[in-house]
Amino acid sequence: MKNSAHKEHTEKHFAAPDLIRDIVIGMSDGLTVPFALAAGLSGSTSSTNIVVIAGLAEIAAGSIAMGLGGYLAARTDREHYTNELERERREIIEVPDREREEVADVLRSWGLREPDINSAVDAIIEDSDRWVDFMMKHELGLEEPEPKRARNSSLTIGLSYIVGGFIPLSPYIFIHQANTALLTSVIATLIALYIFGYVKGRFTGSRPFRSAWQTTLVGGLAAGMAFLIAKLIS
Repeated sequence: MKNSAHKEHTEKHFAAPDLIRDIVIGMSDGLTVPFALAAGLSGSTSSTNIVVIAGLAEIAAGSIAMGLGGYLAARTDREHYTNELERERREIIEVPDREREEVADVLRSWGLREPDINSAVDAIIEDSDRWVDFMMKHELGLEEPEPKRARNSSLTIGLSYIVGGFIPLSPYIFIHQANTALLTSVIATLIALYIFGYVKGRFTGSRPFRSAWQTTLVGGLAAGMAFLIAKLIS
């Protein structure tokens, strides 16, 4: 009875926050910017062909620009980590006493008792790699970026932008009346934002329906503001 009453505890953690962040960046921009462009053009022309051509050009340019931005950001993170890593390696050689005291300060912030700190510090600094790794994680709060992070980030953001961009643009491809295509695009974009927010909430562990409504509201407001600006310009 005791064994049957015992429930095995299983911890579930989402292990790919960077992937979700890249998808969010790409999809959110892909849903709003092409929508604003298409909506703005539909108010000044009755030809959906012009809207489609301009929209495709924007999606191509936007996905490249967003992907390049993601690549450069990831490369910058990698370079920052490498520079800090080299600095910590130099410091444990050049100023070991100061670095030892910094380890002790971290342990004190965790609430360790003073008699236990010296033995813990000795165990940590016994191995130089472990010492540097401790300083990187717990003093600087830095985790080593994945080696392929820059490439993966650029591809994920770029492809997410393309997928997001085709959702508001697709009605103009199949519907040849600009006003009807615009209304359909608005509905499709709002539905996509809701579904996207729900899926994002499921993956990140937050409340899916709350995430869905928040994403729809924020994305809808962003798309609406972009539409108004496009209308004023056109």
